[in-house]
Formats: sequence, structure tokens, C-alpha cells
Amino acid sequence: MIISRTPFRISFAGGGTDLPAFFREHAGAVVSTAIDKYMYITVNRYFDDRIMLKYSQTELASKVSEIRQPILREALKLTGIAGGVEITSMADIPGGTGLGSSSSFAVGVLHALHAFKGEFVTAEQLAREACDIELLRLKEPGGKQDQYIAGYGGFQFFEFMPDGTVKADPVIFPEKVRTDLRERLILLFSGVTRRSGPLLRRQRARFKVKEQGLRRLRELAEFARRELQLGMVDGLGELLHESWEIKKSLAGGVSNPRIDRAYAAARRAGASGGKILGAGGGGFLLLYAPPKKRAPVLKALRGWREIPFEFEPEGSKIIYVSK
Repeated sequence: MIISRTPFRISFAGGGTDLPAFFREHAGAVVSTAIDKYMYITVNRYFDDRIMLKYSQTELASKVSEIRQPILREALKLTGIAGGVEITSMADIPGGTGLGSSSSFAVGVLHALHAFKGEFVTAEQLAREACDIELLRLKEPGGKQDQYIAGYGGFQFFEFMPDGTVKADPVIFPEKVRTDLRERLILLFSGVTRRSGPLLRRQRARFKVKEQGLRRLRELAEFARRELQLGMVDGLGELLHESWEIKKSLAGGVSNPRIDRAYAAARRAGASGGKILGAGGGGFLLLYAPPKKRAPVLKALRGWREIPFEFEPEGSKIIYVSK
């Protein structure tokens, strides 16, 4: 049996510039971090040549082409495993909440399948193969940041180049800065899950007319990296606020009246900024507030569930291999 553990993520700036519609003409950039919420994938030998899959549904297939779950089907094709295998998945956070769960699933499945075959793979290979599955084979409308942060972990500044390559540059800063930043971040669940595909398709369709905003998002990613490296975390609140305002301008459906009311209440209570993570429309709200304003902000958003988290320094890893 093989078990892989792959982190989810929160992004600070640059989301949207990692989509091919933008980075093919202008290199994109994102600052994001892995967190201690995970996707777990187990791969084990099945007792015959069929394929047993257990995720939100259960499938028993005689051959790979019969599999309904698209990522599992394409991952088996990519790794060349034709049968005799059982795959199960579990996660700390439900999908459709803006933490990159689909890509963490893809990276984790690939990692476990490669390990099942006795193959060592790098973070870059895992991320690249996950992008190949989601963006090329399945033609999903998303970008590349989620696959790469799931593979690499830690705090990263990713650059998405016009030729399709991705440059990973760890954001290095002292432990005190990390602690100060964590004390100022609040992660709240809206109670709403949603599919990111329709929202991303609308955003992608408007990229040409919204290019100036996307260029600014790229600048904000560079600014976020610089501020963290200098230990100047308090500027990140306003950076998140500006990023959120730009994101809402890219397409309808990114926000809604309930989100707008909650965000306005958080700002009145002392939060300097924040954003809905992922494509928008629901999921998790990330807020930045000074420590003395944390309690008032949480009180102002009593209907939203706080999710404690820590930063995760590692990317996808194999945590168990049976003999």
C-alpha cells in the first residue's frame, strides 16, 4: 500500500495571471503558500485485474477507459497502469472551496501511482503532469498555480512563462515574520461550495478587455514577495484588498451580496483587506487583521466558520509504503 499526502493552498496575489490566456503573451506571477490541510490518496493492489476506485463515489472498472472520474482515468493512462489496483481518496476540506483541491487531488494521485510503480518523481514533474491532465487532456479552464504549489509546498513565487515553463522561487523570510503573518490571517468558510469552471471560463473570456487589471495583479505578486522578504507584513492587508477589487472586475459571479456584506463588515471591524480564495462565488474568505482586531472581526462574521491553519513547508509527499 502507498499513501500520499498533498497540501491545499492559499494564494495572496497574482491569481488569474497563471491562466494560459494571459501568460502566453505576458509572463504571469503568483505568490501562494501551502497549508496544513491535505488530500490523502491510497493506492493498493486489487485482488484481480480490475480497478476499484473510492472517492465521493465508488467505481469498479474492467479497464481504464471505463472510468468515469476524469482525473483518475487520465492519471492511470499517464502512468501506464492498466489494472489490478485500488485507489481511495480522503480530504481535510471539501472540494469546491477555493483551496485548490482538484489540483491537490491530481498531484496526490500521480505521486501515489508513481510510487506504486517504484518510481521517484520530482515536485516539478508532478506539477507538470497534473497540468497536462487538467489543462491539456481534460481542457479545464483553470491555471497552473494550484498544481505547482501542491507539488512544491512552502511559500513560493511562481512565474508562468510564455513558453509554458514555470519558474519556482521560494519566498525566504525569518521565522518571526512567518509568525507575525500567521497571527494576522483569518480563514473563514462561507458554507458554500461551487464549481470553479464556469467562473473561470467567464474570466478567461474577458481577459483581453481586462488586461490592465491582470498586469496589476502581476505587479501585486511581485510586491507581495518583496514585502515578505523585507519582513513588512502589514502592507499585505491593503494588497489583498486591491487584489480582491480587481478580481471582482474580471467577471460576474466572483462575489455576491452575502460575500460583499461580510467583507464590508470585516473591514468596519478592523480588517485591512481580504479576498475570496479561488475562482470566487463561495468557499473560503481570507482576511488580514491586526491581532488586536481579530476578535472584533470574528464577532462581526459570526455566521462564518473559522478554520485554524498553519503554513505547510512541504509539498506532496509519500507518507506510507507497506512492504
